[in-house]
Amino acid sequence: MRGADILGYTGSSIVGYHARSLLLLFAMAIGVASVILLTTLGEGARRYVTGEFSALGTHLLIVLPGRSETTGGSPPLFGETPRDLSLDDALSLKRIRQIRRIVPIAVGSAPVSWQSRERESMVLGTTANFLAVRHLRMAQGRFLPNMDPHRSAPVCVLGPRVRKELFGSQSALGQWLRIGDRRFRVIGTLGSEGRSIGVDLQDVVVIPVASAQTLFNSPSLFRILAEARTAADIPAAKAAISRAIRDRHEGEDDVTVITQDAVIATFDRIFNALTFTVGGIAAISLAVAGILIMNVMLVAVSQRTAEIGLLKALGATEYRILLLFLTEAGLLSLAGAAIGLGLGTGAAWVVGQIYPALPMTPPSWAVFAAVGTALSVGLVFGVLPARRAAALDPVAALARR
Repeated sequence: MRGADILGYTGSSIVGYHARSLLLLFAMAIGVASVILLTTLGEGARRYVTGEFSALGTHLLIVLPGRSETTGGSPPLFGETPRDLSLDDALSLKRIRQIRRIVPIAVGSAPVSWQSRERESMVLGTTANFLAVRHLRMAQGRFLPNMDPHRSAPVCVLGPRVRKELFGSQSALGQWLRIGDRRFRVIGTLGSEGRSIGVDLQDVVVIPVASAQTLFNSPSLFRILAEARTAADIPAAKAAISRAIRDRHEGEDDVTVITQDAVIATFDRIFNALTFTVGGIAAISLAVAGILIMNVMLVAVSQRTAEIGLLKALGATEYRILLLFLTEAGLLSLAGAAIGLGLGTGAAWVVGQIYPALPMTPPSWAVFAAVGTALSVGLVFGVLPARRAAALDPVAALARR
């Protein structure tokens, strides 16, 4: 038998027993589609989270009050810490030569009103460097002025959602609004892409850091952002920041300095592990499909004993019979994998349309792994039926007609 004869024969067998073939194709397709969809969800979540952290800026170091090693978790958003970060702590870091920019951040919540409209909003106190460090753009007007961080100024910049809810279609530039018990003049509006983990910049009011400390009657900072000059300067900058804060806090090592790259790498490892885990769980369905292939083909051997006996009587060797059944199992596995690949990709596209923020592109390794596993499972579980068919005695097989 030539290769073309083997393919033609197994193809006619698949078509001739269409109910059995459809059952096997459906089982394999479901397994492959599950692997594709679940790994795509895991990869999409990983890319979304790392992308959000990357949007914070480049070469960033984040200084948090309190030691995460002693508190058992990240420092709290509000509440007492061993030693609060102060504005002077932040400004002292400007002397570190590996650091290009320093951004102190104070955060709180307050009622924001204009005329008869009022809403509760997150208020973020910072400096002019915040715009450059976070790589944000202005939709209208200008950002906070470059002035002494200790100086208060009654100016503010609105996130796009706050501007829309308070002013509607009217221009907000130059208008005075009330934040808490103080009045601020609107000098600009942030672009719509201003969004990050922890603070939604579309829904925030930005004011000078000294004004925020006065508004909330608190000298402490939420965190300090430090931008290193280059990626190579990050380790030295991190060590220098720790030393500088320790010297200012009477030798107490009571802050946590984390790098943006470290945060991204941590989330990357977590989501990669989750992706592989859910992919492995989905791959179990391929093993179930392989068992189904074995059982159905064992039944097929008993139904096709006369056919096998005739082939052997015509001179087909045990190797040829084995090859015929393995080729049939392989073709069914590949066809089922192709259908499953289409189903999984289509389901991922639908999820992407429902949740456009998630990048729903199947990882290439998952595609190759799913198809390769489907083919391997089909061949491995097809060996037993194929060996049983090859071992049949031609006379005994023909006698069962």
